Amino acid sequence: MQTPRLNKTTIWGRLPAFLFCAAVLLSATPRVFAQTDDPLVARRTAAELLDRIHQAAQQQNYEGAFVYQRGNFVQTSRIAHYATRTDGEFEQLESLDGKPRKMLRHNEDLYTFVPERHLCVVEKRQNKDSFPALLAVSGEQVLSVYEPKLLGDDRVAGIDSQVIELDPKDAYRFAYKLWADKKTGLLLRAQTLDPNGQVLEQLSFSQIRIGVPVDKTAIVNGIRNTTGWTVVRPPVEPVDMAAQGWQITPTVPGFRKIRELRRPMAARDPGQPTIPVDQAVFSDGLAAISVFVEPVENNTRKEGAGSSGATHVLVKRRGDFWITLLGEVPQTTLQQFASAIEYKAPK
Repeated sequence: MQTPRLNKTTIWGRLPAFLFCAAVLLSATPRVFAQTDDPLVARRTAAELLDRIHQAAQQQNYEGAFVYQRGNFVQTSRIAHYATRTDGEFEQLESLDGKPRKMLRHNEDLYTFVPERHLCVVEKRQNKDSFPALLAVSGEQVLSVYEPKLLGDDRVAGIDSQVIELDPKDAYRFAYKLWADKKTGLLLRAQTLDPNGQVLEQLSFSQIRIGVPVDKTAIVNGIRNTTGWTVVRPPVEPVDMAAQGWQITPTVPGFRKIRELRRPMAARDPGQPTIPVDQAVFSDGLAAISVFVEPVENNTRKEGAGSSGATHVLVKRRGDFWITLLGEVPQTTLQQFASAIEYKAPK
């Protein structure tokens, strides 16, 4: 269970079926973050702020509750994050609405607890850009496809913040509006905006304490004590999709491949072997697109497209395979990605 990115259709839900997140060394004096008409100053300031946001999420100690909103859907979660000099990061993420879920993390080791099934899923963290982290690449790389606007100061959850808007330079992605703590850079609120400036999705702290003492005891004890839980370790492994015959060469500017994975999907009929599903993830630093490839097998899936908030999905059949594209981008972007996928059976 990953902490949510800006674009998750639910905070605790995985993608349907197989689509199942040391202190900062900063100056003691808060940086001045003012509106400016100088594009070079704006770009430099924006790049620095984006990097600070990413670093703060990993290196600050913080405890709080945040709300995810998409249309009429609202969900609240509680998070506690501690960074230590010797043992790295510890994190606890817990749902406060709906069915209880709890995620405990020590560095890359992720433990997700599902109480109604007495199930504990143990896996390696794949995403390092989940809220309140942000970037999959550097701030400078993000600004190759987004234009920054410095919007001055505001307050979120009682904390003075710096506000920045990142407008896409093309029609292949949405805009983002970000609020970051002026002192530490920690991301306090993030909105995904449609071309008309309307909010598609929002993640925002409702209350937050930054710089709290390290209190990792509950996290350590929870990870060590799984007595009474059914512990499952899904086999997720790297995969070379090119070696499998797939060529994915996106023509959409800014998107770079950041990982390729293979994970099992349960077969429709109990007792049948699991179905391998390959996933390639591309990111422009803010938005991410996943391309899933699975054998057709015997199922009743259909080609089609859909959306929820900022997240769009496109399902296409290519010979004996289903290709599913999913990302927090316009539908036309997924169509563009799909047109760049080629398959040639390996010899």
